Amino acid sequence: METRHLEAFSAVMSSGSITGAARLLARSQPAVTRLIQELEAEIGHPLFQRHGPRVTPTEHGFGLRGDVERALAGLRQVGERARQIASRELPALEVAATSALALGLLPPALAHLEQGQGPSPLQLRTTVPEQVLQAVLGGEVDLGLCSLPLEHRGLQVHWIGQLPCVAVLPADDELAHLAVVPLQALGQRRLITMGNPYRLRHRLEHALGPTQQPALIETNASASALALVQAGLGVAVLEPLTPQGLQSAGVAVRPLDTDVPFYFGVITLPTRPVAPAQQQRTEALVQALLEQARQLPGFQEHPPSAHAHLLDADHGLPARA
Repeated sequence: METRHLEAFSAVMSSGSITGAARLLARSQPAVTRLIQELEAEIGHPLFQRHGPRVTPTEHGFGLRGDVERALAGLRQVGERARQIASRELPALEVAATSALALGLLPPALAHLEQGQGPSPLQLRTTVPEQVLQAVLGGEVDLGLCSLPLEHRGLQVHWIGQLPCVAVLPADDELAHLAVVPLQALGQRRLITMGNPYRLRHRLEHALGPTQQPALIETNASASALALVQAGLGVAVLEPLTPQGLQSAGVAVRPLDTDVPFYFGVITLPTRPVAPAQQQRTEALVQALLEQARQLPGFQEHPPSAHAHLLDADHGLPARA
């Protein structure tokens, strides 16, 4: 099995046809067909079902895709790192973040950092919390921005932040005329919420109480929730970072009468081997993120040791005065 076999497989998966893969790879169609046939022969199972010019991945094809993409990404990274070593360039700072933190906190922190240090290469991976944690624990990135919980062994939590969630409504909603929106009123509407039951949604459900069972639209990204509200499909309770980062027209953002906290943290893997210059850049970004967070309305800073206490407090959400 050679790299060219994996590249042919990836191209066919991406394009949905041998012809499209040949175009992507700048190879002939018979050459791509031969590479796929050789790969299937080595694995011992068909990877695609042919339907004329189109192909459909088999169960084995779908099963192989993740490993192939990671392998090719690793090879590309090795090539890029080799080029950086040869040219004595610093490698890109690699960051994984949830969509909310990538939208509302990271960009201004980077802009502030580059004012003093100048531009530097960056690779940003925006994904769900579990995959942010996996990327940091696997040593794939220098730094992660993620919501709580962050109790995995081996992680270093540099600091924990807390922000009050806000109501996000269509601008023409009758509740948008209120200075402060009652949380219980949102519970009587179609609520757009995060699908993960162990993070923000867990705290929201505790705040609403067992008697409130609103109709739900579930999503795994706060940016998607905001877009759904903008389309008039419901209301949402979100951390304030996403509305601030996107600033969508036709959407009203209002404080809630009940404190539903959003907890997040900055994490690294202390055992990840990095050059001193890269370590300095990571530490500088950790500090820039904290300085930016401190400017956000309602921000509270907690030490990493407060992690367990903060999660225990989820079971008693006090109403604001």
